[in-house]
Amino acid sequence: MSPTLGERDEELIRRLLVHAERWLLPWHDARVRGVEHVPKGPVLFVGNHSGATYSGDTWILAVHLWHHGGLEALPHGLAHDLVLKAPVLGDLLRRVGVVPAHPDAALALLRAGRKVMVYPGGDLESLRPWSERDVVKFSGRRGFVRTALRAGVPIVPVAAQGAHETLVVIDDLPGLARAIGAARFLRLKVWPLAFTLPWGFTLGPTPPYIPFPAQMRIEVLPPVHFDRTGPEAADDDAYVSACASTIEDLIRAAVSRMAAEKRAEAGEAPGGVGRVAASRKPS
Repeated sequence: MSPTLGERDEELIRRLLVHAERWLLPWHDARVRGVEHVPKGPVLFVGNHSGATYSGDTWILAVHLWHHGGLEALPHGLAHDLVLKAPVLGDLLRRVGVVPAHPDAALALLRAGRKVMVYPGGDLESLRPWSERDVVKFSGRRGFVRTALRAGVPIVPVAAQGAHETLVVIDDLPGLARAIGAARFLRLKVWPLAFTLPWGFTLGPTPPYIPFPAQMRIEVLPPVHFDRTGPEAADDDAYVSACASTIEDLIRAAVSRMAAEKRAEAGEAPGGVGRVAASRKPS
């Protein structure tokens, strides 16, 4: 591992978390539960990915993890090369410990005792159409399981509902992406037609936008420990597929449950589950 891989500016992280708590939690009436399930030591967080270029759910989760376990509880994120190369944003993400979305980087961090967060669905999930906003869409990706097995760490599933209501993706247009060769020059398999604020209708990679004030619910599920770990388990395709299906099914069930809860509560006053008092910030 490079000596600077995953190096974090802790003071910057604290400042960003304070702002996230002040603005994002009330904006999204954020409800988070299950952070007590996160064990100490290295783990691989695996979540469903929403909101295109907006990662409000990630920051909301980070605020709660911070209050529960301090900065050591915060995972390192993995990001698309396109995001890390973006002016200003890329530098900011690297300073908070985000690394390229590559198995070697994740494995190095886990073996160094760090926590890592991965969203296997990538662009296919984060840019899915509005009609699929409560769909978990890993699209057969299994690399996250191989990484966890090679590192010998548990997976902590994280389910988020509402994050894909911060914009409207009308259609993800995979056919257009193939026609223009987006996978070759941008590593994108979709080319979405979306509606965001303040840009209105856009075609292609979604620029940073003002999120709609969608209520977000996030649930951290108990860690999943695997019966087998190590290189041999990671190379067993059938075992990897079964493990990945287990994780995906857990997240899918939680997202469906949270969506049903929100529908059942429609018209009621917003609740306060998972709210964090500012007086409880760790030093």
